[in-house]
Amino acid sequence: MVPQPPTRPKVALPTITLTDIMVNVLGGAVQLRKSEPASGHDVLRRAGDASVLVLTSLAECPKHGYALIQDVRKFSGVQLGPGTLYGALDRLEALGMIEALPTDARRQPYRITPAGAAALAEHLDALERISTVGRLRLGFGAT
Repeated sequence: MVPQPPTRPKVALPTITLTDIMVNVLGGAVQLRKSEPASGHDVLRRAGDASVLVLTSLAECPKHGYALIQDVRKFSGVQLGPGTLYGALDRLEALGMIEALPTDARRQPYRITPAGAAALAEHLDALERISTVGRLRLGFGAT
C-alpha cells in the first residue's frame, strides 16, 4: 500500500482581491487554455488592476479597445497601453467576465457578463470597506 500524503483542510480565504472574488464567483474551476491546467488561485492571480479598470469601463456599456483606453484614462487617470489592455481583455474573456460582440468596422467591442458584473460589484464593495477603515485609521473619517 502506498502511503497517501496528508490532506490539508480547506480554509475559506477572505475575499480581498478581484482574484479572490473571481475564485468565489467561478468556484475556483477555471482553465485559461486547453494546454494549461486549472489551479484555482494561481490561474486567477493574473488578473490585476487593469482588469478592474476594464470591467468598470464595460459596466457602463460595451466598448472597443480604443474607447476602453479613453474611458479608463478619463475616469481613473490611468493610461493603459495596448499590451496591458489586450492582455486584460484576453484574461477576462477566458475567465468568462467579458464577451466579444460582433465586430464593427474592424473594431472588436466587448461587454461585461453577469459573472463579470458580480465579481466587479463584490470587489468594489471590498474596496469601499478597506477605504473606510483606512480613512478612519488615518483620522480622516469615513466618506
